[in-house]
Amino acid sequence: MTRPPGAAPESGQVPGGDGVDREWTLAELAAAYAYPEPPPGTPEPWLRANMVSSLDGAAQHEGRSQPLSCAADMRIFGTLRGLADAVVVGAETVRQEEYGPARAREAFAARRKAAGQGPAPAIAVVSAGLDLDFSLPLFTSPLVPTLVLTGAAAPPDRVARAEKAGARVVVAGDGASVDPARAVRALADLGMTRLLTEGGPRLLGQLVAAGVLDEMCLTVSPMLAAGDAQRIASGPPVAVPRRFALASLLEEDGFLFGRYCRT
Repeated sequence: MTRPPGAAPESGQVPGGDGVDREWTLAELAAAYAYPEPPPGTPEPWLRANMVSSLDGAAQHEGRSQPLSCAADMRIFGTLRGLADAVVVGAETVRQEEYGPARAREAFAARRKAAGQGPAPAIAVVSAGLDLDFSLPLFTSPLVPTLVLTGAAAPPDRVARAEKAGARVVVAGDGASVDPARAVRALADLGMTRLLTEGGPRLLGQLVAAGVLDEMCLTVSPMLAAGDAQRIASGPPVAVPRRFALASLLEEDGFLFGRYCRT
């Protein structure tokens, strides 16, 4: 991770002002991406998204986001996971990206312990139909039990299979679908207030439309993908586009790493 000469710390750069381009340490990244301090009383959830986009707006190439990524992007990806209580992800992304359970990282062990967190974030899968392979390690052998967020009308046999595999099923909707606001509140009620979503585009679109997204961490990849790939968010529109404020902007090898917070 690099910075221009004389960059100011409030622009998301390493303090010091020595003008030397260098890789950020994990501790510096953790400080730069720290969650805001919760207000007194009942802690409110803070939901951030982490997505990658090509220059021409593609969120994926051949169905996966990895071809648009880079080493620095993966370090930020790991940092955001290292700070989160739970990672919220859509069922289709679990299938396409071949999700496994989150792992414990020694670099974040002390920080997580001091924050009262477990050794790794829980993965919270949003799925109405529960069309998931419950024999995968994500469900059978996670370090922290995987959560499945679904609606009250989810197929009972699949609910039973999820629970038998060791997943915790959380109802966050009265019908077949999941209510984004209820899902966020349900996680907060379980003590998971530092939330991270990694999409996919349909889930992110639902979260945006519901007005529950607090922060967007966006990697802009210096690549052109063309084709018909999805944008980072798709689904229902909002009546008026919501304005977010730039909190920090980092750069490495032409990749831009922006952090935007709701105003």
